[in-house]
Amino acid sequence: MKAQYGILRLKKYKGQTVSWIEAHNERQKESYASNPDIHLERSKFNFHLVEPQGKYLGEADRMIREAGCRTRKDSVKVVEALITASPEFFEDKSQKKIRLFFQRAVDFMKTRQDEATYISAVVHVDEKTPHMHLCFVPITPDDRLSAKEIVGNKKDLTKWQDDFWSYMVKFYPDLERGESASKTGRAHIPPRLFKDAVHLGKLQDKILDLIRDPNPLTAKKRAVEVEKLLGKYIPRAENLMSSMKKINRAIKELKAEVKVLEKEKEASQESVLRKMEIMQQLQELEELKELIENIPDEILDTYKNNKNLRKENEIAYEY
Repeated sequence: MKAQYGILRLKKYKGQTVSWIEAHNERQKESYASNPDIHLERSKFNFHLVEPQGKYLGEADRMIREAGCRTRKDSVKVVEALITASPEFFEDKSQKKIRLFFQRAVDFMKTRQDEATYISAVVHVDEKTPHMHLCFVPITPDDRLSAKEIVGNKKDLTKWQDDFWSYMVKFYPDLERGESASKTGRAHIPPRLFKDAVHLGKLQDKILDLIRDPNPLTAKKRAVEVEKLLGKYIPRAENLMSSMKKINRAIKELKAEVKVLEKEKEASQESVLRKMEIMQQLQELEELKELIENIPDEILDTYKNNKNLRKENEIAYEY
């Protein structure tokens, strides 16, 4: 019998990227160009083992606030555990047995992280291999926000994988231990671009709030603040736009790698891990691309109007 592997991966998320994974996990988009494996007509069969009580970022901020955690601008607010097994494991398994597998995986996670910090645990069965995205806020038992302590280093990630396998093999004796993320992970996404995108998203939200504020008494003050924020926003947006070739090339390369993996007659443990990693990277790249290509018209119009006003003032000053 072909080997069946249990797989656990952990990934950290900051700021705006938390909203990106929410859109993917909760199937909030009408289409997913980055992931041809998703069949939206089957998404109605996806199910939650932990129901989100609100927006991921909002829930994370609430838990952090209630725990009294100290934070930094670049704090990791959400950790996602991606849990699955090799495709052969799920062959001929009923929906009930698939649910039971992932419920036991949630039970394992409870041995490592307080369930009160869980935001969502959703199982996707609308892709080729069933898998679960369990998102939690990395709050320690003594109420500190520390993904570094909870997730740890490469050695700690190996321990996570060992403990996961030891727990699951009690129920599924044929399940073998998967490779740790430290051995199989490969980086395709330039981290700087995502850091810039997070800052751009925050600036965008601030500018839109100021533009849309209807209070006439603060209009002058808001206009000054908008002008100041636009001075930061536009250069960042232009820098990201200049990276579109790099982003499109990365998307093309990743999609090509997926096609190669799909041509394999038998899905190996490494290929399953790699494909799931690629799909996550494609999702993030597509979200980044969408952010760059869809700068709100309100911001662009305000920038153009302010630019024209500045020119008129310069001409008037010359005369």
